[in-house]
Amino acid sequence: MSPEIGIDGALALAPLTWGPPGAQPDERKLRHLTQALAEVLAGRRPPQILADRFTDRAYQALVRAGQMIHANRPPFTGSVHMKQPRDGAIEMCALVHCGDRNHVLALRLERHGSQWLCTEFETA
Repeated sequence: MSPEIGIDGALALAPLTWGPPGAQPDERKLRHLTQALAEVLAGRRPPQILADRFTDRAYQALVRAGQMIHANRPPFTGSVHMKQPRDGAIEMCALVHCGDRNHVLALRLERHGSQWLCTEFETA
C-alpha cells in the first residue's frame, strides 16, 4: 500500500496526531511516513513534502542529505517495527525494497504539541 496522491500530484500525508497518554500513531500512517521518506531519499520526491512532519533540525538534515538511496526501481516500504522507549518518543525502523538492494530506514519520533514529529533519521 502506498500513500495517496492528491489532485495536484502531491503526496497526501495524514498528520500523526497525539492520542491519549501512551498512545502510538496509527501504523498505517507511520508506514506512509517511511514510504515518503524513502521516496525523498531516493530522489523521487522533493523534501518539502515532509517539512511539517520533521523538526526544523531534522528537516535541514534531510535537505542536506540529498539522495542517499540509490535504487533501480521505486522504493517500497515494508512493515514498520516500533518501540516506545519512553512516553512521548517512538523509535522505528522499516525495510525499504529497492530492487537489487534493500535499505533500512530508522526514525525517531517525538511528541511536539499534538503531533508526532521526526527528530532523527538514518538509512543503511
